[in-house]
Amino acid sequence: MKNVIPTQEVPELVVKTVNGMRWDLREEQPENFTMIVFYRGLHCPYCKVYLEEINSKIYKLRDNGINVICISANSGRLAEDTVTKWEIEKLVIGHSLPIETARKWDLYISKGINKKEPEYFFEPAIFLVKPDNTLYAANIQSMPFARPSIDDIIKSTDYILDNDYPARGENKSKRR
Repeated sequence: MKNVIPTQEVPELVVKTVNGMRWDLREEQPENFTMIVFYRGLHCPYCKVYLEEINSKIYKLRDNGINVICISANSGRLAEDTVTKWEIEKLVIGHSLPIETARKWDLYISKGINKKEPEYFFEPAIFLVKPDNTLYAANIQSMPFARPSIDDIIKSTDYILDNDYPARGENKSKRR
């Protein structure tokens, strides 16, 4: 049985952030969604490009009533380096997420294959969580490639909000 199913409550999620705060999903109060972006870490050039794209479009996401947090398993120091080196100062960056918590979110876990990669880290995923802490949508990947564009997410949330479009995939665990 999977842990994350649309229309169902998502697992707890509490992380430390680069700005020294404690971020708790249960305390978020977005107008429409909290977008949780799990990323591989500072070692990943694809994550760099993706988080830079989010950083450049953060105001449009916020205009759509979407709070955004980007989270990795990196240490606080590596997360701080990520913000500085990638110039993504507009984003809330969470760090030190335990692999056990990533498993509760059904993330794929990888073992490092070179000295640049951590021993273990999680692969990318994006979740849109409604203000009542139920899952609206998920995109969980086993590789760093082919993530949805931020423009597509913005266009999709425009459509969702304009048409009161319901969450889909809620019957994931059923055979029919």
